[in-house]
Amino acid sequence: MIPTGVRKMRKLRIFHIGPFKFCIFLIMAPMLISGCSHFNDGPQAKTTFAEANDLFHQGSYTASLDKYSEIIEKYPATADRALFEMGIIYAHPKNEQKDYQKSLECFQKLIKDYPGSEYRQNSEMMIFNIRNVALKDKTIAVQQLQIETLQHEVQGKENEIVTLQKKIEAFEKNIEALEKKFFAYAIQKGSVDRILIEKNARRLMLISQGEVLKSYKIALGGNPIGPKERQGDNKTPEGTYVIDGRNKDSRFHLSLHISYPNERDKNRAKELGVSPGGDIMIHGIKNGFSWVGDAHTAVDWTKGCIAVTDEEIQEISKLAPNGTIVEIRP
Repeated sequence: MIPTGVRKMRKLRIFHIGPFKFCIFLIMAPMLISGCSHFNDGPQAKTTFAEANDLFHQGSYTASLDKYSEIIEKYPATADRALFEMGIIYAHPKNEQKDYQKSLECFQKLIKDYPGSEYRQNSEMMIFNIRNVALKDKTIAVQQLQIETLQHEVQGKENEIVTLQKKIEAFEKNIEALEKKFFAYAIQKGSVDRILIEKNARRLMLISQGEVLKSYKIALGGNPIGPKERQGDNKTPEGTYVIDGRNKDSRFHLSLHISYPNERDKNRAKELGVSPGGDIMIHGIKNGFSWVGDAHTAVDWTKGCIAVTDEEIQEISKLAPNGTIVEIRP
């Protein structure tokens, strides 16, 4: 069947991006070719799923989607799985009526209506990947148009091309020089003494003696509005904390641990009769997905942590020692 090998998807590493339609195919491939590892939906549901899967492999995508819609109506207990497989079919590269928006709607409905589903985590990852594919495709189309325009302009002007290349080299050297000045300035000023995170602005700032040294775009927890109140609410905390540890072997490249919960957080959770949770980090991108780069900020994808790129977390880690104050504002 289509999705039950989804666990393999988490291990997939994409080292060469190429066309992004092919990229998403690679992400889906382990799910599409793997067999069913379990089935507790009953013989009738199992037969209907098999029919839908056969239609999919025959390339009858519309008929397969209709069959899955039938499953949702007749066997509501399996609706989360049917939604997950429909989301994959809508995004499949060989589907001539491929529709990323409908694919996203399937995964989003699964997450909203079936929060305890075993397909929830992989649906979140598929949403993340599809959005990035759409963004990358759009960027490539714009860049391709620019390249074609430039090719007509520079044809026969080799000297101008050489001049432009020299300017690019000079620009890169200027960037490198500015980065060195930045670190030299930070060292001169002393280590960063405060990290300010503004959730609404999706911004993290390194501050030394009242001066902003550098700011970064960030991604937050998947439920970003309001302070974290309990374990599993996918919210990023709000309040004043400190960096009290770091993990160089993190599943997210590198991570700095924040001292959540503070006393205020604990008291609020106690009043609510819940666990306040913990393990709030400033970290990089999940291992194996560093190629996403800045595009990761297009969606809030963490479990409540603050995410930056791998290169950025390395900078922050160098300048913010343990004990650095972390202020998180709404």
